[in-house]
Amino acid sequence: MSPFTTLDALVAPLDRANVDTDAILPKQFMKSVRRTGFGPNLFDEWRYLDHGEPGQDTSARPRNPEFVLNQSRYSAAKILLTRENFGCGSSREHAPWALHDYGFRCLIAPSFADIFYGNCFKNGMLPIMLEAADIDQLFTAAFAIPAFRLAIDLAAQTVSCPDGRTIPFSIDAERKRRLLQGLDDIMLTLQLSKDIRAYEATRRLDEPWLFGLSYKETK
Repeated sequence: MSPFTTLDALVAPLDRANVDTDAILPKQFMKSVRRTGFGPNLFDEWRYLDHGEPGQDTSARPRNPEFVLNQSRYSAAKILLTRENFGCGSSREHAPWALHDYGFRCLIAPSFADIFYGNCFKNGMLPIMLEAADIDQLFTAAFAIPAFRLAIDLAAQTVSCPDGRTIPFSIDAERKRRLLQGLDDIMLTLQLSKDIRAYEATRRLDEPWLFGLSYKETK
């Protein structure tokens, strides 16, 4: 997992509350567990005017010109600005996979569904919760200012606006550390590989039958 330290990027404003995981990535695209390839079907039912199916060539599908991600001014966005309770619904991890695969690295909202919030950190994305008043101001700027950008500094825990205003945000210290160092659950486990091997060696001696061995074979 790539570390997250700072991000200066274009913002896409998705002005919807209670966006659930089935809207983020519809159920028919969840047959794969590869974590990649989901970006073209992110918000599939909102981005396209037809019904999408796995393996379909999305380049030939009719797009909804009203949907924010289909507008050229937001096409390179890496920050998604949205409303409260983003990521509600089922706990499917495919939702953050699709957001990450599309190119988003930071999500900003007043609140997130708990499981979705945790899954973002595990997949290298930073979900930031800000007060509703700050969110309203950011939406106003994102719609009014072409190529509206924000600068995110995880170490400083700040969101910096083009007008010089800086908005602080809170984050759990351990989640912050993992993002800064690019540590997912597997990498955290591998950091303890020496202790794990020592434990397995002790178990092999004390309980050899668990490894298909006899006491005699361990001597």
